[in-house]
Amino acid sequence: MSEKTSSRIFSGSRVLGYVSTHVPCVARYIQRRGETILCTSVGKWFHTYGCNKFRLLSVSGEHPGPITCMVGDKYHVYTASENNIYAWRRGCELTHVYRGHNASIKLMYPFGPHLISIDEENILKVFDIKEETVVLEIPYEKKVFDITTICHPPTYLNKVLLGSKQGRLQLWNLNTSKLVYTFNGWNSCVKITEPAPAIDVVAIALANNKIVLHNLRYDQLVMEFTHDWGKVTSLSFQINGTPIMVTGSSAGHIVTWNLEEKRVHTQMESAHNASVAGLHCMLSEPLMVTNSEDNSLKLWIFDMPDGGARLLRKRDGPALPPNYVTYCGLTGDNLLVAGRDSSLYIMNTISETFNKNLGRASRNRKASKKKKRSQYDPLIMPPVTRLSLCMQRDKQWDSVAAIHRNLHWVTTWSYHKMKMGQHILKAPGLIKGDVATCLTVTNCGNFVIIGYSNGQVHRFNMQSGIHRGTFGNEKKIAHKSAVRGVETDLCNQKAITAGADNKLKFWYFKNLTAPYSVMRLEESVSMTKCHRESALLALANEDFSITIVDIDTVNIVRKFEGHAGKINDIDFDHQSRWLISSSMDSTICTWDIPSGELVDIFVTERPCTSLSMSPTGDYLATTHVGDIGVFLWANKLLYEKIFLKPIDRYSVDIPKLALPTLTPKDPCQNETEIIEVCEEPEYKSPIQISEELITLSNQPTSRWLNLLNLDIVKKRNKPKTPLTIPKSAPFFLPTIPSLELEFDVEKDKEHNSNSKLLIPESLSTLSAFAKKLVSSDSNEDFSKCVEILKSLSSSAIEVEINSMAPDMGGSIDVMVKFLQMLETTLNSNRDFELAQSYLSLFLKSHTKVISEEKELRDSLISVEEAATESWSKLQTQLMYNICIVKALKDM
Repeated sequence: MSEKTSSRIFSGSRVLGYVSTHVPCVARYIQRRGETILCTSVGKWFHTYGCNKFRLLSVSGEHPGPITCMVGDKYHVYTASENNIYAWRRGCELTHVYRGHNASIKLMYPFGPHLISIDEENILKVFDIKEETVVLEIPYEKKVFDITTICHPPTYLNKVLLGSKQGRLQLWNLNTSKLVYTFNGWNSCVKITEPAPAIDVVAIALANNKIVLHNLRYDQLVMEFTHDWGKVTSLSFQINGTPIMVTGSSAGHIVTWNLEEKRVHTQMESAHNASVAGLHCMLSEPLMVTNSEDNSLKLWIFDMPDGGARLLRKRDGPALPPNYVTYCGLTGDNLLVAGRDSSLYIMNTISETFNKNLGRASRNRKASKKKKRSQYDPLIMPPVTRLSLCMQRDKQWDSVAAIHRNLHWVTTWSYHKMKMGQHILKAPGLIKGDVATCLTVTNCGNFVIIGYSNGQVHRFNMQSGIHRGTFGNEKKIAHKSAVRGVETDLCNQKAITAGADNKLKFWYFKNLTAPYSVMRLEESVSMTKCHRESALLALANEDFSITIVDIDTVNIVRKFEGHAGKINDIDFDHQSRWLISSSMDSTICTWDIPSGELVDIFVTERPCTSLSMSPTGDYLATTHVGDIGVFLWANKLLYEKIFLKPIDRYSVDIPKLALPTLTPKDPCQNETEIIEVCEEPEYKSPIQISEELITLSNQPTSRWLNLLNLDIVKKRNKPKTPLTIPKSAPFFLPTIPSLELEFDVEKDKEHNSNSKLLIPESLSTLSAFAKKLVSSDSNEDFSKCVEILKSLSSSAIEVEINSMAPDMGGSIDVMVKFLQMLETTLNSNRDFELAQSYLSLFLKSHTKVISEEKELRDSLISVEEAATESWSKLQTQLMYNICIVKALKDM
């Protein structure tokens, strides 16, 4: 079998949550727009944001590999990926590609009409931007001068300053390709070189946490600072008023330095949760933009009383791969994502402008916020592992409950207020080592039921956080071992608990003393998922199988087997027709519940850790191991005709799909994959289908159904009052009988083109249809005659057939031709109902004439044979379909 490359049901759409990586951002002022444009790397792509509203403007095309560095000038944004450099305009238009390096590129610098680049082999190349050619190449020995930084001091014509890992600096004239001067340095690796507002002065950040302002003209030290907040990773100058130097550190702190007083001006601790990758102060504006590898981009404004900066706008996403994702609300627009950084995020599937960060879980939220603690805050709680929510009472009180890793505390969150709630739910009687394992918020939003590792199940009130009961009798234990799943029904009448003791217990919601039913399971349950509208409960078992239980009848209705690893997550679709599951074997399976079969399976690059199906059925959201993004897969059944067939898990080639990207794929390629993977039959026209099957004409039933009863219809529809006779057409303009008024002038135009009056040459009584019929000799001619009859009304068809008799102005030849036309139509397997109807009317109208004429009787025998063969074929197909339907009903 050929290897498949796509899923039957799902197609990769896009990824959410990417904002920034470790690559420093690029800030460019666009005079035509009147704003500063920010570009941030997000792996193989880069985003373009506008500073005015901080919204996403565009996404670049995909690079062959991750972007290693970015720079920009007023015309282009330059990105380096692997051994090539790409020049982009307007954020998404690729204009130039620069090739020539044999290693990955680590540094770039636009220098007038040239672009300077340095690769990992320590080779410096200068490209002509327009011509894409190398105009200069200078190799360096790593042991002598390993280049780490590059900058251009203002007023130094054609000169660049290079910093090295050995601590020395070199000033080169690129126009003459000569070394101008060598600075001995400070015996420490040069991390950053940035020209200062003062002429001839350059700020140099060293690996020993020193910041040196050095005069290049006189090779003299101007001033020196010691950075006590980690290594300096970014540096910029703010020149509005008092000269200020701003530095970002590897610990995420931002420090401003007063250059006149030579001291620290202000500090912003934990401005980012990771190293500050890029920092730019805007020209002529009290603004500063920073980005970090914690997946955030922030805009700061210097308007504090002490001269410090405050956060003005930000865009951020999960700093670590998320643990859990679920849709919230009925519109399917928003996703609730739990990250391993103990934060909750709201991600909008329509526009990233509506993305929000609900904050980090803390044991004392006010204390953490007041002290502005960093990621090392001891009050920060472990990551969220499980969520449950109900939006019914979201505006009155907290609507989200979350379980944290290895904790028995359960936190509440407010989706409406977009922050952590005030309640931390603590069950009574728990000892050290007992942790919360599962939870569910009831459909009314008033209660949350929590299961624990010691077998206890507790109920809390969401509004007040008060404990409202414990499942079980005197011992207050619902199960003898850990509780693996807790669910409730749609009307809050029942509660279902599943434990590691292989028991599934059903409780009345108002009576928690004893379960009213207990089901013994064959395998231990690892997790549960309930679709309340259909009363179906899915159990993910530890033997990698899935069991579906009807909670109304307390019976097992389906069992699915096919995964080869631990099941990470399961979810129903909005109609409870599919069950979608993910496993550590990197597969995502779709099970058809009514038929009990596997209908779709595909493998991803990394195992899926969590998934959620949209309440509208349009997208499947997934998270994967080691990736901070949330991936959306489009449901093909919403816009295509897909034929789903059962799949044998072990006898087919499982397609391996790449994770969705930020840019759409080639539409032509998608069409090819759709046809190949979904195994849709190629489109066949009615003519092609008629070669095997009998087809109908698609004509309205009024055109053929009542042809035998037209006299009754006319009598029933006869008006009670006499009709007004319309003005008739001139006698010399012959008309064609049809639904629209048409004049039969073609023939007379040919023969009497010079005559002003349209006078027929003969006084033939045959109609236009009869004349066409008499002149027909081939199947194609007869098909044209059938098309003419299709355009006529029922009354006109009756008139045409009745006028074929010799005593009505017709002839035997016309009647014979009409029978030949019917025989041809029946043999072609097309227009079956029309041929039968026309034949019935013909026999009813001309029975006497047919019995008297042998030629008509002979023609009628051929028509009878064709009709009998058609009916036999139709009966065979009908009986086959009836048997299939009956067999499916009996299953």
